[in-house]
Amino acid sequence: MTDSPYVFEATLENFQQDVIEASMTVPVVVDFWADWCQPCHQLMPVLQKLAAEYQGAFLLAKVNADEQQQLAAHLGVRSLPTVKIVKGGRLVDEFTGAVPEGQVRGILDKHVEKPPESVYDQGKRLWSEGKLDEALALLMQANQEDPKNLAVLIDIAQLKAESGDIVAAREILDSLPPEEKLQPHAKQLAARLKFLEQAGELPPEAELEARLEQDGKDLEALYLLALHRVLKDDNEGAMELLIRLMQADRHYRDGLARTTLIELFDLLGNEDPAVKQYRRKLYALMY
Repeated sequence: MTDSPYVFEATLENFQQDVIEASMTVPVVVDFWADWCQPCHQLMPVLQKLAAEYQGAFLLAKVNADEQQQLAAHLGVRSLPTVKIVKGGRLVDEFTGAVPEGQVRGILDKHVEKPPESVYDQGKRLWSEGKLDEALALLMQANQEDPKNLAVLIDIAQLKAESGDIVAAREILDSLPPEEKLQPHAKQLAARLKFLEQAGELPPEAELEARLEQDGKDLEALYLLALHRVLKDDNEGAMELLIRLMQADRHYRDGLARTTLIELFDLLGNEDPAVKQYRRKLYALMY
């Protein structure tokens, strides 16, 4: 089920040694699940992700309740998924249902000592807090420690672009191996850089809106206003303008609206709800 050293299958035979006795050293999170249980399959990846993230600060014991009915009954499991936390040889907490990741973290943090933040994680946290200079310094340090980790390098480029150093970000992107440029993270960076590089050429937003009031089919104004929307993170507004442009003339500048939509899809990622919605609209227009 997983190759993680922090995750294992628990049974009636190994429960005493691998769960109870092991919990004297490190907390053990026991997940009771079954194949037919859809909420179990929602919770399972969350627990496995956290087990990897906490790097052995707790162990995850997975119990197939259908195969281990005696063990499940002995521990009072009445619904699935049920998660029990064993520490120091005794039950210290439990919860049922497909609990959101944030809530699972809150429960774990009451009983599990989190591993120290890596330099990379510190940099990402500072980035999320808007401390760009401090974040960049830590990401550069992480890159020096692990220069082969291209994900760190792409994060540095993203951060440089966000800080306004588009030239440096472009240099990093261009230095990536061809196969790495096809990865989602790199494609998002490429799309963001293209939009940022076009920003300096854009007429003022108010001027473009005035042009559209005079002529609702001003195709250039539609396109340039869509770029403004992207730069303001109004991505749905941008996609709506690009669809409107395609409805007016799908061949405008060799299909530029379609190309830009696809780049915007790359920027946001396939799981974004707006991407799913506007990909369907694009398909309907094309076919």
